[in-house]
Amino acid sequence: MKSPDLSCGRCESPLEVEDLRCPVCRRSAPIVAPLDNPEPSVEILRCDGCGAAVSYDVRARAPKCAFCGSQTRVEAPEDPIEQTELFLPFTVNRTAAEGAYQRWLGGLGWFRPGDLLAATTLESVKPLWWVGWVFDSDATVSWAADSNAGAGQADWAPHAGQTEIQYRNTVVSASRGLRDDETDHLVSSYDIQSARGEPEGGGEEAVIERFDVQRSAARRQVMAMIERVAEHRLKNGKIPGSRFRNLHVSVILRRLVRRRYAFPSYVLAYRYKTELHRIVLSGQDETRILGSAPYSTARILLAVVGGVLALAALLTAVLTLIG
Repeated sequence: MKSPDLSCGRCESPLEVEDLRCPVCRRSAPIVAPLDNPEPSVEILRCDGCGAAVSYDVRARAPKCAFCGSQTRVEAPEDPIEQTELFLPFTVNRTAAEGAYQRWLGGLGWFRPGDLLAATTLESVKPLWWVGWVFDSDATVSWAADSNAGAGQADWAPHAGQTEIQYRNTVVSASRGLRDDETDHLVSSYDIQSARGEPEGGGEEAVIERFDVQRSAARRQVMAMIERVAEHRLKNGKIPGSRFRNLHVSVILRRLVRRRYAFPSYVLAYRYKTELHRIVLSGQDETRILGSAPYSTARILLAVVGGVLALAALLTAVLTLIG
């Protein structure tokens, strides 16, 4: 829990009540009296299949994971875990989500089975909030790398430098139920400014994933993302030359503000004949969708054979002209 009047005197990053040191620069934190109403310990439902943690809701009446369908068990963590602060509302309803699924299936292209729509059954549509951190920070990034700039007759020359980077509304997924490629695909569809203090939309069956990492682990994940973003920006214009290797970065943060969000999405499961597939859809943009779908082996072979025959015909024509 953050204290509105508590921040590091060196790097200006907000501190939380239980912090002994600043998580950014490691300066000792001022001693703060314990809260009169500390946050209660929580119980979570842990999926035995994918490891996702979700809030317990008696209305669900079914101990199955909303992410993968496996059985769940009640777990009471001994150490404090992160707690969601803000929720982005659902702006896509179930009907729109099902319509987006139908359009997505119908637009996958010729290499899919011809009976894909006709032979597919929608098994479930689960509205859920997945969790992640949104952070802002200013950073001084020092870097060193080998580049082809100024190398002369050699392949590489050493370079180093320092640059300032601002991070604004950068999202780091904390989800165990959605893969990184799924959350990365959804992130840009969300309106961060629409966040509320309570969940809104999704209906009574909506599931809220819980953070299930301790604060120290959370900060390591955020710091790893900060370094990855710094490397990406350096590779796109900050390092001289067109080729480089052995990039190393060191980041000094200031005013790191980290917030805990829940992001709306739908997880749809559909069955094509005997195969079960999953689709993930943004709860704020029905066009942002990612999932798996079967391919038609016959159509792929037909395309390969057609290509070989076309190439053979072209080669025969060339040889005829030469002859």
